[in-house]
Amino acid sequence: MRMALGVSYNGQGYNGWQSQLSGNTVQDKLEAALGRFATHTVSTLCAGRTDSGVHGLMQVVHFDTPLRRPNASWVRGTNTFLPPDIAVQWAQQVPDSFHARASATARRYAYVLLQSPVRPSVESGRVGWVHTPLNGDAMRQAASILLGEHDFTSFRASACQAKTPVKTIKRIEITDSRAVAPHPELGWSPCYWRFEFEANAFLHHMIRNIMGCLIAVGSGKQPVSWMQSVLNARSRDAAAPTFSPDGLYFLGPVYDAEWKLPESTPPFAWLP
Repeated sequence: MRMALGVSYNGQGYNGWQSQLSGNTVQDKLEAALGRFATHTVSTLCAGRTDSGVHGLMQVVHFDTPLRRPNASWVRGTNTFLPPDIAVQWAQQVPDSFHARASATARRYAYVLLQSPVRPSVESGRVGWVHTPLNGDAMRQAASILLGEHDFTSFRASACQAKTPVKTIKRIEITDSRAVAPHPELGWSPCYWRFEFEANAFLHHMIRNIMGCLIAVGSGKQPVSWMQSVLNARSRDAAAPTFSPDGLYFLGPVYDAEWKLPESTPPFAWLP
């Protein structure tokens, strides 16, 4: 029997998703909890691996098991053995042909960024940070250059294992939550920015490298046209440094309706 789970996690304390010898990854913790509940070894496959410090709002995994239990029992039972910063949100039996990664038609991420002269405190590890004002219009124009199918080699980490750097970005949305009035001493408003990305797939560090470039444009360090130059260069050296993982959230994969899975991305209004 094949089961699918929706899993959320705070990635601050873990060395990413993928299992490592240290055992300190989200996959390691999830498989250990599933093994204790199911009383047999469980190996999971996920929709999209996340790096150290990156959060997951709705990671989807699948695994095979001979154990038959109600869906609610898989949720409650597995959560009993998970640390408090990882939680199974739903469980559902799926056909053997379902594959958490291969069946996904797209993946979605959000990056939450604090624009403030003072570093984050209570949001530490949950938001990225810039201490200078950003130009939203410039960043949106630069982002539009990346839409569609392109060779994203310039935004690819050297350790990336993807077979091809050619990916299709379907959507980039950039919004901000401006303060009512500017800071009296700064003359500009501290605020939160939210960047949402949807693509058929992403390369290793692709979003964090894009974020570095968008912030370079938004802060005025580079013109909008520079983004096209970076894309055309097909060289990692042409782009900005990789940005912090702190504000990056995996919103979840997109699946065809035929799989009848629960909504992959839950509301997250608690995020700025």
